[in-house]
Amino acid sequence: MYNHFLDTFIIVADCGSFTKAAGKLFISPTAVMKQMNALEAELELKLLERTPAGVHLTTAGRMIYQDAKFIIEYSRRALENACNSIHARDNTFRVGTSLLNPARPFMELWYQVNQDFPEYRLHLVSFEDDHKGILAEIEKLGEKFDFLIGVCDSRAWLSRCCFLQLGFYKKMIAMPREHRLASKKILRPEDLYGETLMMVKPGDSDVNDFLRNDLEMHHPQIRIEDTSQFYDLSVFNRCAETGNLLLSLECWKDVHPGLVTLPVNWSYEIPYGLLYSPSAPEEILRFIKSVKKYMNHK
Repeated sequence: MYNHFLDTFIIVADCGSFTKAAGKLFISPTAVMKQMNALEAELELKLLERTPAGVHLTTAGRMIYQDAKFIIEYSRRALENACNSIHARDNTFRVGTSLLNPARPFMELWYQVNQDFPEYRLHLVSFEDDHKGILAEIEKLGEKFDFLIGVCDSRAWLSRCCFLQLGFYKKMIAMPREHRLASKKILRPEDLYGETLMMVKPGDSDVNDFLRNDLEMHHPQIRIEDTSQFYDLSVFNRCAETGNLLLSLECWKDVHPGLVTLPVNWSYEIPYGLLYSPSAPEEILRFIKSVKKYMNHK
């Protein structure tokens, strides 16, 4: 954590004197000077100008002074959160939530099975839908969070977690609100002729690969543009900015306010459900068992 000599440094800077700072700290001026010398040696920076009239901050000292209080408070909170997590871990389920993988479906599920876990509470942990970093987030199941809930038929995802399917979301098409097709209630593949459809690269999702093959074979009039392997907000922004169409899901219809998401008269859909660690502890497996029981009796 932070160097505790920062506390002394702040008092010295505020007092402008080793002697006055020593009086507030109830230690000797020599002890104060030794702490400041040690802090400067550790940081390899000169923080204080010593003069017969007192001490003054150097340029580096002013910069450290500006951030020192934040560093101290941030460290205090980090330590407090770590301690709280140790004490709360035994009766808390940590649920990941993001823009594209919100915790709402988990909350709805929780209210159906929480009678089996009266001593447990939920803690939501936010994460970013960064297409470059999402696999690292999946790998933190069991460490950063106990559960994620989201769409998943990605081979890359499934190689890193266990998955309990809860249902399906329909494959739909998103487009800017001013697009010529935006006023339609339902689309046909033929409506997309002459348009560019953005969708993920082939090779990771069986559903997406099958849909791509169908379009390329039976509807070559639709141009296909590859997006990144996993969606994040930048993909939806590109759809809004370029006027292209975007292969999307019914659960993402409200992700971008500038887009309209419409159903298509096809049968393509993708599974969604609970993701959890392959080495999940007993209480997580007990929760999964309760969810399975609930799903079997729906």
